[in-house]
Amino acid sequence: MAPAGARRQARERALGLLYEAEVKGQRPGELVAELPVSPDPYVLALLEGVELHAAEIDRLLGEHAVGWQVERMPAVDRNVLRMATYELIGEPGTPTAVVLSEAVELAKQYSTEDSGRFVNGVLASLARLVRPVPSSAGG
Repeated sequence: MAPAGARRQARERALGLLYEAEVKGQRPGELVAELPVSPDPYVLALLEGVELHAAEIDRLLGEHAVGWQVERMPAVDRNVLRMATYELIGEPGTPTAVVLSEAVELAKQYSTEDSGRFVNGVLASLARLVRPVPSSAGG
């Protein structure tokens, strides 16, 4: 497993590429194919995961972003949420708290003043569905 700093950088790079692909109207895989140097393996895993699960991810986001349509969200927020949602459903080895924390930090750093709270609220709701906390037995 990559060190935490490397994962953070990978998420940041993946966010930039997801945003760029959206602005250019490309699939992430098409954008990566045009790059002179292939990104880090975790960047590729995130991009591929978001691309392969795009319909499911956007459906989940639409259900959990109360009052928001996915296509109407700020572009950075939308791509942070897509990437984090993929991590929640496709990267079970990454702790839920890490996924949420990293997504909130990216949203705060690259989007609006309110984005961190928005991203946290959507992902916390979604995480309860896709990664329920097991109830403790006994007493």
